[in-house]
Amino acid sequence: MTPSPSLPRPVRRLDFGGTDDADLARELAVETPVSVEVCGIGYAVMMATPSDLEDYATGFALGEGLVETAAQIRSIDVHPVEGGFALRLWLPPERAERALERARKRVSESSCGLCGIENIEQVLRPLPAMTARIATTREAIAAALAALPDHQPLGRATGAAHAAAFCAPDGAIRCVREDVGRHNALDKLIGALARSGVDAGSGFILLSARCSYELVEKTVRAGCPMLVTISAPTSLAAERAAAARLTLVTLAREDSALIVCDAHGMIG
Repeated sequence: MTPSPSLPRPVRRLDFGGTDDADLARELAVETPVSVEVCGIGYAVMMATPSDLEDYATGFALGEGLVETAAQIRSIDVHPVEGGFALRLWLPPERAERALERARKRVSESSCGLCGIENIEQVLRPLPAMTARIATTREAIAAALAALPDHQPLGRATGAAHAAAFCAPDGAIRCVREDVGRHNALDKLIGALARSGVDAGSGFILLSARCSYELVEKTVRAGCPMLVTISAPTSLAAERAAAARLTLVTLAREDSALIVCDAHGMIG
């Protein structure tokens, strides 16, 4: 049975405007522990929404550098366990050793991507130079922004989920994944593209989230040439995007957006 991404809960609406309070039923986004096991070894425990978990496992493995393509994952097993879910990834021997070495170094877990990294140099290791190119326009960005709410059923129901969307250069939304965690939503999207054979270099990614450096890095490593976010970037996100020659558009709103980097002049 597919787990529900949201659950109803009785709440009481407290009114501040002089009218009556009210008892309501409110949908809450599910947040649950999801353990990631690689070749039988515990690798990470994340807090996530239990939907599209195969996509999440694939995107997580790609983002961690455990595999270079989705085809290198032999199988993904999703198991309900007491208190959450277990994702069990099986890799070929040549990839498994790298995963096991990383697992030995991890000392704590979070969605930030820093766990198990031993020094600052590893955090700031060079990103691959962006080679993919698209030609898009401000009108396409505006069209994607306008269409995104229609692709966020969990967000509409709960008000507590981030969305990651893959958009064609003309702004048409091709794929969306949602999660309570912005990193998780992007991992799910990248995994979905990889599993379906869609070239991430053929469009751009739109995120309903603050633009931190980890999201820039995930986008670059996925091979997508352009990232659009509805909130502002951090300084490190801007620096890393510029160094990788990723086109970065932030504070994207109905009436405007900020181009932080566009080294290749992809936005007409």
